[in-house]
Amino acid sequence: MRHARVLTLAGLAVAVTAVAAYAAQTTVVPVPDNAPVQTAPLEVDLSKTHWGDAEAGAGKAAACAACHGADGNPVDPMYPRIAGQSERYIAKQLALFASGERHSGLAAVMAPFAQALSPQDMRDVGAFFAQQKAGAGVADDTVVADGAYEGLKYFEIGQQLFRAGDATRGIPACAACHGPTGAGNPGPPYPRIGGQQAEYTARRLQEYRAGTTSEKDAASFHIMAKVANKLTDQEIGALASYLQGLHDHADDAEVAAAEPRS
Repeated sequence: MRHARVLTLAGLAVAVTAVAAYAAQTTVVPVPDNAPVQTAPLEVDLSKTHWGDAEAGAGKAAACAACHGADGNPVDPMYPRIAGQSERYIAKQLALFASGERHSGLAAVMAPFAQALSPQDMRDVGAFFAQQKAGAGVADDTVVADGAYEGLKYFEIGQQLFRAGDATRGIPACAACHGPTGAGNPGPPYPRIGGQQAEYTARRLQEYRAGTTSEKDAASFHIMAKVANKLTDQEIGALASYLQGLHDHADDAEVAAAEPRS
């Protein structure tokens, strides 16, 4: 029995030694975490492009039709009208969407489309839409029942601000930069806002009023933010409504001439 017990203990010792040796060989050694991935914004350099080619842009703009309409005049009021917009402004906004510097509103929808374009593509798309005929909507002429603007039609609040601003609050006339018909100024570039969808205009003015941007070159943004910061919700809505119906009188004559005569 003693020999048997010794053999049993010896066998147990061998087994324990074997398990210890196996454990030593299979001990998991944690691997240090890799450093977090550093992401850099996509750089879009429009300075190395040339003037856009509208013919080339027509094909590149095909993907835009689903939201903005084939000619840049959308049916859904949530999407902006880009027909007649300046080439430089459209190219700049596409660059901002592609780089992630513009990330509010429907930027998440725009980003993948913009990122698929080269800087020159952006200029070409801009040139195509710049040549399209911009439409316009209808302004709200409901009479305001109370408040500081009581008795005015709703759009007239926006009309006053657009044409004359409000000197007592340091609000300049919108027409000073965007032109008397809201056609914009392609030089700076200040966008065309006449005929723009009211829903889109109101949303952009609210974003400017919030005053937060990721744009690296934010000079234009800050100009608008300083103005929008002084506007009330009612004034933003009224401006958006007025601009939706704003268009050149020449367009009325053109439409009238095209109408069939009885």
